[in-house]
Amino acid sequence: MIERFSLPGTISAMHTDTISPGGLDWQTQALCAQTGADFFFPEPGSSVREAKRICGMCEMRPACLEYALANDERFGVWGGLSEKERLDIRRLGNR
Repeated sequence: MIERFSLPGTISAMHTDTISPGGLDWQTQALCAQTGADFFFPEPGSSVREAKRICGMCEMRPACLEYALANDERFGVWGGLSEKERLDIRRLGNR
């Protein structure tokens, strides 16, 4: 289950030692678990449109985004937001 969030050839993008308040049960129900990581971790400069479309239909999107923000995920699309969009949220929160 955790490998689907890993970038090929890198250390897992998901931190198994940090768990969101609701646990990680949302991952098994998330649509990304059924589609594969390629959409959610595209090559640099590639479109994230398809990942965002899938996230938009996923009931687990809020939990996923909460996890990504709480654990400072810096790669891929999480909760329907790209790396840059999550960075913008973190910056706004630090003001």
